[in-house]
Amino acid sequence: MNFTHYDLGQLSSGQIVEVTLSGSAANVRLMDSSNFSNFKAGRRHRYVGGLVKQSPYRMQVPSSGRWHVTVDMNGLRGTVRSSARVLPGALPTARSTPLANVPSLVQRDDPPGVGSVVREHDVFISHASEDKDAVVRPLAAALVEEGLNVWYDEFELRIGDSLRRKIDQGLANSRVGLVILSHSFIAKGWTNYELDGIVTRSVSGEQVLLPIWHNISKQEVVAYSPSLADKVARSTATHTVEEIAKEIAELIASKR
Repeated sequence: MNFTHYDLGQLSSGQIVEVTLSGSAANVRLMDSSNFSNFKAGRRHRYVGGLVKQSPYRMQVPSSGRWHVTVDMNGLRGTVRSSARVLPGALPTARSTPLANVPSLVQRDDPPGVGSVVREHDVFISHASEDKDAVVRPLAAALVEEGLNVWYDEFELRIGDSLRRKIDQGLANSRVGLVILSHSFIAKGWTNYELDGIVTRSVSGEQVLLPIWHNISKQEVVAYSPSLADKVARSTATHTVEEIAKEIAELIASKR
């Protein structure tokens, strides 16, 4: 059996492994040493992963030990190139989030009975997960580069967090509600929940609503929400994420 093998070495429980594919879908397996030996021998084996159609794909290491990743095209057509890495720091289950070296971007829940400090964010990003790679993740990074405190789920959410409570907390403590409008956004449930919260705070003057149009026309926005179509917006078709981030930073600076 032909497969690509990545020996990840000794990993701790909760670490995140990211596999990037270029070309087609592929079978991706994260296995400990024992199950990797069984896999090579064609025996029954256990793994984390499966058929991956969207890249990058992330898997959480279930227990401490030596871990391996394999990528193969068995049962599939086409070719694929791949890479695998262990993400630095930790995403949801680690002690720190990406960008943990910027403490003002990290908001944690204190244990029950202990008073917590709620940090104010400059920008809350409401988006559909399908738009992360194309626009949301680069925009979040560009906003951070502009020195802004950004509420973005990959910075804030950890396994075990209450999604609703974290979102409500982020919405209630952000100056600007940035809404990435796209076909995926319109079709989602959580994004509409977030949008309702942003609109409510915008109407009361507590928050600024800034729509970003991504691969969507004005006619489609009008059909979804006429009030949103009237808002001054930026489009990823006419502005780069760096240009959008700079404008947002200038807007926030003018209101401080």
